[in-house]
Amino acid sequence: MIYTDTRDKKVAVDFRTAVMNGMNSETGGLYIPVEFPKLDSAFLNRTPEPSFREIAFEMAKPYVKGEIPDSDLESIIQDAYPFSAQIVPIDPVTYVLELFHGPTCAFKDFGARFMARVMSYFNRGEDTNLHILVATSGDTGSAVGSAFHNVPGIDVTILYPDGKISPLQEKQLSTFDGNVRALKVKGTFDDCQKLVKTAFTDTELRSKFRLSSANSINISRLLPQSFYYMYSSLVVKNRIPHDSKIDNASIIAVVPSGNFGNLTSGLIAAEMGAPIDGFVAATNSNHTVPDWISTGEYKARPSVATLSNAMDVGAPSNYERISSLYTLEQVRAKFASYWTDDAGTLEAIRACHDKTGYIIDPHGAVAWKAWNDIRSGDMEKLMEGKLDTDPAKPGLSNNVPEWAQSVADKKAVGIVLETAHPAKFGATVVNAIGREPGIPDRLARVMSLPDHAIPMGKDYESFKSWLCENL
Repeated sequence: MIYTDTRDKKVAVDFRTAVMNGMNSETGGLYIPVEFPKLDSAFLNRTPEPSFREIAFEMAKPYVKGEIPDSDLESIIQDAYPFSAQIVPIDPVTYVLELFHGPTCAFKDFGARFMARVMSYFNRGEDTNLHILVATSGDTGSAVGSAFHNVPGIDVTILYPDGKISPLQEKQLSTFDGNVRALKVKGTFDDCQKLVKTAFTDTELRSKFRLSSANSINISRLLPQSFYYMYSSLVVKNRIPHDSKIDNASIIAVVPSGNFGNLTSGLIAAEMGAPIDGFVAATNSNHTVPDWISTGEYKARPSVATLSNAMDVGAPSNYERISSLYTLEQVRAKFASYWTDDAGTLEAIRACHDKTGYIIDPHGAVAWKAWNDIRSGDMEKLMEGKLDTDPAKPGLSNNVPEWAQSVADKKAVGIVLETAHPAKFGATVVNAIGREPGIPDRLARVMSLPDHAIPMGKDYESFKSWLCENL
């Protein structure tokens, strides 16, 4: 497979180069495959559906062809995924895709564990360490730290915004040691991301160190997240005749979105044949992409803090991938876009629990509220021109996606992505429903570990000096 660049389509590199470089230091662009091969229809239509690991293997094969033999790829996948995604029906037309069954209880485990093993595979025989730089607004850092901890030949530096993530999330980041260290930056996630991106385009720094990224700017973290879209959509497709008995139902993936890597992974799955008819990009008060879809003008902005902090991104990196793969009109046809504020997030946690008994985290709650509003009449009002679509107000954007009629006809089902365990946001959940969610043992153990995080300013020169002194 050849990979090109979002900013220069003349670029052509192999998978190893795309993975190990993270992004193109010459252009600042992000790597994307030149094609998205479709999986064989016989495989997709198997009954029962293929297992998660089978899907991961078949989806990964074309992207690593000629660079990772099938036997090694199979070993990488078996080692990366001792867990799976789980699909939980909470009403006849709504399925929650639980992505928190990995070691750090967040969806980032799916991408980070695959990426760590691929990087370790490609790093064999190198004389110098590979240095991973990663910015996180919540869950990425802990997933990456866990995936790479004690991996030979690889060091990891995690940057997170001081005071802007939940206490449990910070514990998951600040307690690493050995080859993984955390910097708590006096700033926002956007400041952290800017430091990482600047380092990648710093020719002096790159002449001293081998650098790569573990954010969703790295293609090896983005591709494996497409596995669970394929898996969940095949499971739901087979369940629909029994659960809702809808003929020819449209499957809509509702994605809580911050940096938009997760949604981009869903697009990859759909391109490869996943039976997903449309997407909802569900955001919090950092609604840069919904505004772009509404107005046609992309305006990055400083992020603002919200209860769904992993989505607090004002300048989402993967906007660049989406806009390089699709025109704005194509995006408007594929996506509904939606945003809500903190009050809406709390109300959604409460309403989801009251109506279904399911305890959802603040990120999944944003997606659940988007889906609940859409299927409860807002999409029909939008189609009739009766919905207030002021971009400054919470709710749906003004575009009518091509799958809208299936919602009006009660022919749509939603897959709501639950991206983290609600116990990671216990205080918010208590505020919404009056009781704590149960906490998994693997999270409880983290709370007793000592902190090792290093304070860091948001100016690049201080960050660069620290890297030069410590890598």
